Amino acid sequence: MPDVIKPRALCPGDTFAVVTPASPIDAERLQKGLAVLESRGFRTKIYPHVLDVDHYLAGSDQDRAAELQAAMEDPECQAVMTSRGGYGCSRLLPYLDFDRMAATGRMLMGFSDVTILHLALNRRGLVTFHTPMALTLAYDRAPFVYDSFFRLIQGDPTLPAEAPRPQTLVGGIAEGLTTGGCLCLLTDSIQTAEALETRGKILFIEDVDENPHRVDAMLTQLVNTGLAQQAAGIVVGEMTGTDERADPTMGGRPWRDIVRDRLAPLGVPTVIDFPFGHHKHMLSIPFGIRARLDADAGTLTYLESPCAG
Repeated sequence: MPDVIKPRALCPGDTFAVVTPASPIDAERLQKGLAVLESRGFRTKIYPHVLDVDHYLAGSDQDRAAELQAAMEDPECQAVMTSRGGYGCSRLLPYLDFDRMAATGRMLMGFSDVTILHLALNRRGLVTFHTPMALTLAYDRAPFVYDSFFRLIQGDPTLPAEAPRPQTLVGGIAEGLTTGGCLCLLTDSIQTAEALETRGKILFIEDVDENPHRVDAMLTQLVNTGLAQQAAGIVVGEMTGTDERADPTMGGRPWRDIVRDRLAPLGVPTVIDFPFGHHKHMLSIPFGIRARLDADAGTLTYLESPCAG
C-alpha cells in the first residue's frame, strides 16, 4: 500500500485551477458556479480549453488530458476543480501520468465521471475530494451543502448535523479507507489498470439516470467479482432518476428494493440514502483516508484529517 499523500488545507486567497475533463459546460453556468468560490475569497484560474465543445466531449482527449495534467502541476494553483462530469474522463487514462499527478499533493475535486480519477489517484496514495463541481455550485443548495464543502477543503471532514441521516440496511460497524463514487464508473474500471479496490475499505456507491435493471446489473457485477463482499462497509447514496426510468415492458422495481436484494444478503454493514453524489443536497467527502461507519446509528465519522498539517 502506498504512503498516504494529503493535500494541504486551503484558505481564502488560494487559487483553484478549473478544467473540463469530461463533457462541455456553458460559460454562464461556469461563471455562476465559480462565483460561489470567489464569494468566499478564493481565486480561480480558468484553463484555455475549459469551454471547448466536441459533441458530448469538452474538446479532444489530448487537450483535456493536457490541461488536467498541467493543472495538477501548476505552481500558481493549490487545488484543481473539475467544471462538471458527464462523460469522457476514462478516455484520458492513456495520456495521464498519475504518478506525477499524485506526487504534487494537489487537491482534486469533483464527482460523477471524475470517479475514475479518484480511483487512479487514490491507488497512488493521494487523498481526493468528492465534492460539488462548478456546474453543481451553479444551482441553489441547502446551506449545509456549502458548509460541508468549505469545511472539507479547509481540512475539516466533519459531516454537518443538518444533513439527512441514512437508513440502516445491514447493521454493524466498519472501519477502513474510503473509496467509490459513481456506480457505472466503478464497474467500468474493473480489469483496467485503475480498477476499483475494495478489500477492507468503506465503499461509497451512487449513480444517476440509470434504468433499474442496469442498477441491478452493475450491483450484480460487484457481487459476482467479489468486490462488494470484500468491502468492510458500504455506503449507498441515491440512484437519482432511476425509478422514473423503469421500463414497463420489463416490469418496474424501485431502486431501493434492488439495492436491498443485491447487497443485504452479503452481511456487510451497509447504509442507504446517504446524501452524496447526484443527490440534490450533497455532502463533500474525502476518499483515501480512514473512516468509521456505524450502520446501526447511520453515522459516518472520519478518523483523520484529509489534509496535511
